[in-house]
Amino acid sequence: MIEKYSMLVLYLAVLVGLSIFAAKRVHNIKGYITGNKKLGYWVAAFSAQATGESSWLLLGVTGMGAMVGFSAYWIVVGEMICVAIAWFYMAEKYKKFTDHYDSITMTDYLVSRFKTNTHTLRIVASVSLAIFILIYISAQIDATGSAFERFLDWDYRVGAAVGFLIVVAYSVIGGFVAVAWTDMFQGVVMVLSLVALPLTAYLMLGPTDHVYDTLQSIDPGLVNIWGNGGLTSMNFAIVLGMMLIGLGFLGSPQVFARFLSIKSVEEIKRGRWVALMFTFLVDAAAVSIGVLGRYLFTEVGTDPTDVLGNGAQNVLPTMVEYVFPAILVGLYVAAVLSAIMSTISSLLIVAAGSITHDLYRKVFIAELDGEKSASVSRWLTVAFAILALVIALIVSYLSPTRTIFWFVIFGWSGIAAIFCPMVIMSLFWKGFTANGAICSMIAGFLMTILAKFVFSEMAIIGPYFVAMETMPPAFLFSLFVGYIVSIMKPDPALEKNFIKDNDAIK
Repeated sequence: MIEKYSMLVLYLAVLVGLSIFAAKRVHNIKGYITGNKKLGYWVAAFSAQATGESSWLLLGVTGMGAMVGFSAYWIVVGEMICVAIAWFYMAEKYKKFTDHYDSITMTDYLVSRFKTNTHTLRIVASVSLAIFILIYISAQIDATGSAFERFLDWDYRVGAAVGFLIVVAYSVIGGFVAVAWTDMFQGVVMVLSLVALPLTAYLMLGPTDHVYDTLQSIDPGLVNIWGNGGLTSMNFAIVLGMMLIGLGFLGSPQVFARFLSIKSVEEIKRGRWVALMFTFLVDAAAVSIGVLGRYLFTEVGTDPTDVLGNGAQNVLPTMVEYVFPAILVGLYVAAVLSAIMSTISSLLIVAAGSITHDLYRKVFIAELDGEKSASVSRWLTVAFAILALVIALIVSYLSPTRTIFWFVIFGWSGIAAIFCPMVIMSLFWKGFTANGAICSMIAGFLMTILAKFVFSEMAIIGPYFVAMETMPPAFLFSLFVGYIVSIMKPDPALEKNFIKDNDAIK
C-alpha cells in the first residue's frame, strides 16, 4: 500500500507546484479564465482532449468494452470523426471570431455574434451551462470516490471529499493556466498508462491463449461489431448512441475554451494532429482494456458485473493489479485521478468564469474588474464545487446501481445539446438569428431532460431512447428548433453584419 501512496503523493505535488507557478500569471478575470490567450498547441490539444475524456474514459469506456466487446470500438470511430471536425473545421474559425470580438467566454462570443442589446441570450446561456456543468462535475466527483474506494479501500464519501479538495485547491490557486498545464501533465499520464496496460497484458499471454475464440465462446456478441444478435434495429440504435457521444466535441464550452485561449491559428493547425493522435490512442486502448479484461477474468456463464463491478467499471483497476507491481498500481491511481480532475477543474473554471463575467459583471456590476473579478471567480469556483459534491453524494444514495459511463454521459449530453448545434450554426450560417440561438439552447435543455426521464419510459419508443441515450435526440431537436425559428423570422441586418465580420476574419 505504501507504494500506491508514494506515487499518489508525488503526483499531487506536481499538480500543486504547477498551480502555484501558474498563479503568478493571474491578475484579472481574463487571466483567470483564458490564461490571457497564451496557450501553446501541445497544452491546448492535451488539455482539450483530457477535459473531454474524463473518468468516463478510464472507468466507463473500459467497463463498456468488457460488457459489450468489439462493438464498443464504435465509440472510437465516432470520437475520431467529431474531434477531426472540431479541430479541422471549427477551431480556426471560432478562434478568429473570438479574437475579432475580443471575447473571453463563449457567451461573450454569442452576444457579439448576434449583436443583441438585451441580456436574454447571456442569461439563458449562463444558467443552462451552470445547471448541466453541476451535473457533469458531480458525476466526476462520484467517480473520484469510486476510484479511491476501489484502489485504496477508502470509504466512498471520504474519497469523493478528498478528490474535491485537491481539484478545488489547484483550480482556485492558478485559474485557467493551472488547469491547462495540469491537463497537459495529466493527459501525458493518461496516454502512457492506457496504452501500456493492454499491450503489457497481451504480451503476457501464452501461445495457448486464443482471445477471439475464447470471447466467442463466452458470448458470441462480444466479437460481433454490431453486438449480440448482429445488425438489428435495436443494435443499430445502440451503436448510433455510442458513435454520437463524440458530438460533444463540436461546441461544448469547456472544450472550445481551449480554442479561444490558444496563442494563434497556427497553433491550432499544429495542435489538431496532436489531438487526433491522443484521441485514437486513449480511446482504442480503453476499449481494448475492457475486451482483454473480459477474456482474463470471466468465463462462460459468468456475469461480468459479479467479477468486475457494476457496469464492469472495475475492469481497469482489476487488470492493473493483475499485470503490474504495487509501485505501478500507484501510477494508475494517479492516471484515473488525472482523467477525473482534468475535467472537474476545466468545468469549474468555465462555470465560475461564465457566472462572474457573463452575469455578475456584464448584467449586474459593469465596473467589476481586475483582481476583484478574479477573486469573485475563485469564490464561485469553490461554491460550484461544494454544490457538485452535495449532488454526487445525494445521487450515490438515491441510485446505488448507477454506472459512471451513463452518469457522465447525461451531463456531457446536456452541455452538448444546449451549445453544440447553436455554435455550429453561429459559425457557418449567416441566417442564424439571436432568437434562433435562444430557442435552440432551450430546446436542447428540455429535450435532454425529456429524453432521459420521459420518452425513455414510453412503451414502444422507450427502449430506443434508452439505447441511444439523450445525445442524438437532444442534439437534433436543438438543431431543428434553431433552424426553424431563424427562418420563420429572419434578420437581414444581422446577416449583413455576419458577412462583414466573416470577411474581416479571413
